[in-house]
Amino acid sequence: MASTVPNGGAKRGSRKRVSQGEVDAPPAKSARTESPAAPSKSGKPSVGDLFETLEYGPAPESAAVANKWLEEHDRALGHFVDGKWYKPAGRSTYDSVNPATGEKLATTLQGTEEDVEVAVTAARKAYKTWSTTPGHVRARYLYAIARNVQKHMRLLSVLETMDNGKTIRETRDCDVPLVARHFYHHAGWAQLFNTEFAGWKSIGVVGAIVPWNFPLMLLTWKVCPALAAGNTVVLKPASYTRLTALLLAEICSEAGLPAGVFNVVTGNGAFGSKLAEHPDVDKVAFTGSTGVGQLLRRSTAGTGKKLSLELGGKSPFVVFDSADLDAAVEGAVNAIWFNQGQVCSAGSRMIVQENIYETMVRKLKERMSHLRLGDSLDKCMDMGAIVAESQRRSIDEFVQRAKREGADVHQSCACMPENGCFYPPTLVTNVSTVSHIVQEEVFGPVLTVLTFRTPKEAIALANNTKFGLAGSVWSEQINVALEAALSIKAGAVWINGHNIFDAAAGFGGYRESGFGRDGGKEGMYEYIRPSWEERARPVVDEKKLASFGATIPGRPLNPNEGHGAMVKPISDMSGVAVPSIDRTVKMYIGGAQKRPDATYVRAVLGADGQVVSSVGEGNRKDIREAVEAAYKAAPGWGKRAAHNRAQITYYMAENLELRRQEFATRISAMTGRDQASCLQEVDLSIERLYHWGAYADKFGGTVQETTLYGATVKIHEPVGVIGMACPDDYPLLGFVSLFAPAVVRGNTMVIVPSQKYPLSACDLYQVFDTSDLPGGVVNIVTGDRDHLSKYLVEHQNVEAMWYFGSAEGSRFVEASSAVNVKRTWVNYGVDRDWTNAEQGHGHEFLYHSVECKNIWIPMGEIFAN
Repeated sequence: MASTVPNGGAKRGSRKRVSQGEVDAPPAKSARTESPAAPSKSGKPSVGDLFETLEYGPAPESAAVANKWLEEHDRALGHFVDGKWYKPAGRSTYDSVNPATGEKLATTLQGTEEDVEVAVTAARKAYKTWSTTPGHVRARYLYAIARNVQKHMRLLSVLETMDNGKTIRETRDCDVPLVARHFYHHAGWAQLFNTEFAGWKSIGVVGAIVPWNFPLMLLTWKVCPALAAGNTVVLKPASYTRLTALLLAEICSEAGLPAGVFNVVTGNGAFGSKLAEHPDVDKVAFTGSTGVGQLLRRSTAGTGKKLSLELGGKSPFVVFDSADLDAAVEGAVNAIWFNQGQVCSAGSRMIVQENIYETMVRKLKERMSHLRLGDSLDKCMDMGAIVAESQRRSIDEFVQRAKREGADVHQSCACMPENGCFYPPTLVTNVSTVSHIVQEEVFGPVLTVLTFRTPKEAIALANNTKFGLAGSVWSEQINVALEAALSIKAGAVWINGHNIFDAAAGFGGYRESGFGRDGGKEGMYEYIRPSWEERARPVVDEKKLASFGATIPGRPLNPNEGHGAMVKPISDMSGVAVPSIDRTVKMYIGGAQKRPDATYVRAVLGADGQVVSSVGEGNRKDIREAVEAAYKAAPGWGKRAAHNRAQITYYMAENLELRRQEFATRISAMTGRDQASCLQEVDLSIERLYHWGAYADKFGGTVQETTLYGATVKIHEPVGVIGMACPDDYPLLGFVSLFAPAVVRGNTMVIVPSQKYPLSACDLYQVFDTSDLPGGVVNIVTGDRDHLSKYLVEHQNVEAMWYFGSAEGSRFVEASSAVNVKRTWVNYGVDRDWTNAEQGHGHEFLYHSVECKNIWIPMGEIFAN
């Protein structure tokens, strides 16, 4: 039920009724709730009176500079394309409104498909020059923009506050400084591009779509790395918050950025889809809701576009009994009431140790009673307005449902305006792990509280979510904090802090929080591709796509029709031909050879059409059992010492070399290639094992040079369970090239080997066994590649899918991955040369084999004062 915490001295008539309960809060113009200070002869309280009452006075930031800019544009803004304002006739408009006051600020255009075409054409034209501009020159442009942002910091801060509703304290002290920081940081990557990203190149035209919660800051997270790498950008800001994106485009033009390099177009959600689907957009960078991210994954599937998604979150805020509770309370203020809780990484799930639960809740309620809601331009306000009435209603619907489900809801603050789009800080207790408000992203100032008894239970609760964007751990015991931080499956984990960001550390998530990173060197890889690779533009056969995954099991092959007998005579004893003993190769699941679920087999034919051998025909149940084995093996393998993983990989190379001739003969029998080329394939496979074995203990991460006083440590974690569908060509080398980088980085996998030539992979079973590879790390299921890939990509416990097959299969895999937003790596039906070093063991294999997690570790005990 809702509860009310009175503020001493507040007049009962000044309370604002909220939902089904009441929030005791005097109007925002009042300050503290103590007795008002006695006025002096001048009518104003004396200094002594103010020290006695500690009463706040208004501290408004002037809106004059923002209003002047809007008036200079007649409060009617168009698109900003090709270095100038573009206002096509006949477009409908959209009113930008200050959510704190309801004041109309300006009108902007609702773009059409024609506007997308104009903007993308301008960006494509500019790309021809910008992509060949020397890195030093690009660095100078980004540096100039950073300087211009600083020169216009007041204007940007005020306009962002008016357009979004967040407090001026946040835009002035957090958002805009981070905007400048990103331009400065990425000017450095532009300068160093040729050395730090040797073997990589820009992608082309980037379509960037950003949300309304950090309209200006988040767009720079896309624009800066894109421009630094030599791409051009067409940006679509959120409908609610368009103004600062247009202002930044003008600031970039003022800084001399060439026309067409950065373009801003405005429109609704459908307009954003038109931008993402434009055939000349080579990369889509999106931050927003998981639902929209899933739509974009489906709409771009199979097109050859690169995609990065930074989506929703339900971040844990774990408080151990060894924490400084007062510091944790202040951390909670920053975690959930910063930006009114409209933060994808908001610490909305507090998980507190049971023996300190009551103390923590009491302290939270007390702190809430002092939070001030009011005019967003007032520098004394703690919280501003919700971005729009529809969002405020959505937040309240979550809270009302929690009440109906039996939760206890506490709402309190020091003051809140009667008018405007405001929602009070809210604390929800008496909830369970399956409560709707605990599982789903509210995107508002609502904190839920769960309890735990043991650290293992805390980790289990923290990871009990479909998201994986961020989290924080609160403890004064560094060993507890670090182990918990490493155990939480999220892209960013803060220790004794929350919502700390910097351009030098990538930000992004796991699971349904998306894939890709914004910031740091890891973020640059989202905007580049290997130098040898051109963007694929596959042509998909819709009929083949409609029947993707369908298969008919093998039937008997008549030796009288040219296939040869599956069982052949091998000797003559007393004039009687003795048939060879049939050997149908089994599957490899959980470290053991397993018969297929169905009793079907697949004949393996040589280049001459003769039967070489047969393998099991895998099905959905075989995939399920293989994923279960991989999932079970993942925790242990991921925690193995890197040196141990390296040694096992070297053992594989050693044991493969002992059977070098045998493997080459098998490849020749299947493919019909000469023995020399088959021996070369075996030798390259051995070399690949050595190459990736060397990386087992040399790609664990780095220390990021952020602005934090402390250490920001980037950890390269395993992705988890990876599904792999291997190419037909180079049946041994293709298999080794895919599984080896994944296995050395601690992943487990389910692999579908070459459909035509699967025996080379099957011959590795004994190599794995004699190399001490733990059971379940590598699982091999033979059969129809597309049939098995369908079940792999649809499995919820498969975290990533690598597919090297047809254009239709690539599209199916990418579209199907949207269900749980798993990572994908597909070839769009384009073959690669597996014998080539760049194509067969380049850095991209490591990129796809790891998740980047940044752990933020503060300092401050010794030199804090």
